[in-house]
Amino acid sequence: MEKLQAFLDQSLGIEITAPQINAFATFENLLLEWNEKFNLTAITDPERIHIKHFFDSLTCLRVIQNRGIFSLIDIGTGAGFPGIPLKIMIPDMKLILVESSQKKAEFCQVVVEKLNLADTSVIAARAEDLGKDPQFREKFDWAVARAVAELSVLAEYLLPYVKIGGKALAMKGADTEDETQKANRAVAVLGGEISESMRLNLPKGYGERTLIVLNKISTTPGAYPRRAGMPSKKPIS
Repeated sequence: MEKLQAFLDQSLGIEITAPQINAFATFENLLLEWNEKFNLTAITDPERIHIKHFFDSLTCLRVIQNRGIFSLIDIGTGAGFPGIPLKIMIPDMKLILVESSQKKAEFCQVVVEKLNLADTSVIAARAEDLGKDPQFREKFDWAVARAVAELSVLAEYLLPYVKIGGKALAMKGADTEDETQKANRAVAVLGGEISESMRLNLPKGYGERTLIVLNKISTTPGAYPRRAGMPSKKPIS
């Protein structure tokens, strides 16, 4: 964990406390323990966990400037990334983790309980289904996804959850310029606009990350998100 602390300080300018370091250590141990029985992640050595999961998740703090009480929904969180690392660093944040895999959702719930993360809920559901629910639709300050889907697809997953004036964050790899240009119409249809694209290098040559921020400027039409599977099969163009 000392290396993670150094990476955060040197690359992101983030200070981490001893209780936060302990929380990440507990998270890591649970991830390795569960991964022996269930396929939660292909990343299992400590250095890669620290960089590809923990550090990568916390790159979001370069654009999420909110501190204190605000709401964030993490769509397709998998084993809890980036939502749980963000919650560890911003304990007053209200967090919902959404994951369609029941086993991964169960793991996230175990981590939430073990770390005593207040104001944190885990929901096993498809993003498209939950995005139609009035309880969750246009209720969040931030919606975040760390995924390989095209930006036009991620926008349909994320923007229905964001309140007007809020933001969505798509965590992407390198070389997103063409993809971002192609997604402009889809983002606009869904009530958003692309406001920022920030490119970062992960430590020790572990690759690049692009953070794409979408502003929510108008209500998402009721037709979106479409039924489960449709956004990826037929992206808005």
